[in-house]
Amino acid sequence: MTASLGKVSNEELRRRDLDVLWHPTTQMKDHEWLPLLAIRRARGVWLEDMDGQRYIDAISSWWVNLFGHANPQISEAVARQARELEHVILAGATHEPAVRLAEKLVAITPQGLDRVFYADSGSNAVEISLKMSFHFWVNRGETDRTRFVALSNSYHGETLGTLSIGDAGVFRDTYKPLLLEPLLAPSPDCFGIAAENHDRHAAEKLAELDRVLSDHAGQVCAVIVEPLVQGAGGMRMYPPSYLAGLRRVCDQHEVHLVADEIAVGFGRTGTMFAFEQAGVSPDFMCISKGLTGGYLPMSAVLTGESVYREFYDEYTSLRGFLHSHSYTGNALACAAALATLEIFEREPVLERNRQTARLMRNSVTALEQHPHVGEIRQTGMILAMEMVADRDAMIPYDWTERRGIGVYRHALEQGVLLRPIGNVVYFMPPYVIDEDEIGQMAEAAISGINAATGATGP
Repeated sequence: MTASLGKVSNEELRRRDLDVLWHPTTQMKDHEWLPLLAIRRARGVWLEDMDGQRYIDAISSWWVNLFGHANPQISEAVARQARELEHVILAGATHEPAVRLAEKLVAITPQGLDRVFYADSGSNAVEISLKMSFHFWVNRGETDRTRFVALSNSYHGETLGTLSIGDAGVFRDTYKPLLLEPLLAPSPDCFGIAAENHDRHAAEKLAELDRVLSDHAGQVCAVIVEPLVQGAGGMRMYPPSYLAGLRRVCDQHEVHLVADEIAVGFGRTGTMFAFEQAGVSPDFMCISKGLTGGYLPMSAVLTGESVYREFYDEYTSLRGFLHSHSYTGNALACAAALATLEIFEREPVLERNRQTARLMRNSVTALEQHPHVGEIRQTGMILAMEMVADRDAMIPYDWTERRGIGVYRHALEQGVLLRPIGNVVYFMPPYVIDEDEIGQMAEAAISGINAATGATGP
């Protein structure tokens, strides 16, 4: 990036912002003391503010960016598409980018996911999967099926529908009177459990989910999970064996299995999709975030032909899936997604990611014996470091102490944008990050954790 700057300063843009904007998941009063980044432009893993200060985007701008900001290939694809067709209604019309993208998604996702329904956000994709599952059973005459099973500590979005099937307390509690009640099964997350015991722990939790389904036989539409990593729940992780067992249990109880791959799809966990590591397929797969390489809002739900056929009938049967979004199948978003997938086709992305993941893990070895780091865990390009008050007893810090905010502020001073989840500091950078940038990112995290925990260093 060049050093040329506009006339607007950081301070001026911040002042104007705070006069008119209301930011997401933010207590706006915090900005009386908490820095508000004023970003002018970005290239690769770097963000640049109005005054020329640069920051490594260690969280891929909320987990969406794959191949760097202002990626020339994706940018050109979007610009080229904008000169031809920006958008057209997808009800009663179609266009070539939407068809091509659907063909590619069917080809690269787990076997049996043969139909693509587009939407515009991850939350909407999850809601679509829930409605499809419920409506599937209604179309089959099984109208007692009105419940969904989710895992404890799960997060699937923030609309009323998605909050209804999650367990993200701070997001959910205020709106509880408006929500459906999910059936919760215990998460198989392996925090504090030795690696050799992960599969056994997962099997124990799967047995408890099996009992939930047995206790509610004939009432459940689907089980929904975040495969391998519970993202907003603190990057808690579990082994693929749980997913394989879950497929078996869902089949035994004749309920759908919904994979919320919104945060973990497109190479984040080491494979193109997390569910691949279990060697089985879900009945519904929800994708978004990295789908367009971080360029435009878009999501999709993939499902099988057997589900599709339950809705295929004469109009007067009223079996059709009457759900829509104005920007469904947006041509610009399709172009961005196609360009993103072409990078996967053309380059050894997953192989490079495995090497990058090793560099990321090696960069934080200094924290392995840190008295206030309870665990360092990693699944592919997602690495998390959980701060605790007492490492030996795994006693967490009081959430009101906001230790993560301390790390956030410290890292900004080191030129790195981290956004801890509570007391969990995590890396989820664009795939194009290099070794030197990983080193800077890790140093900011390590020194930030030391500062936030009052430690002098590991």
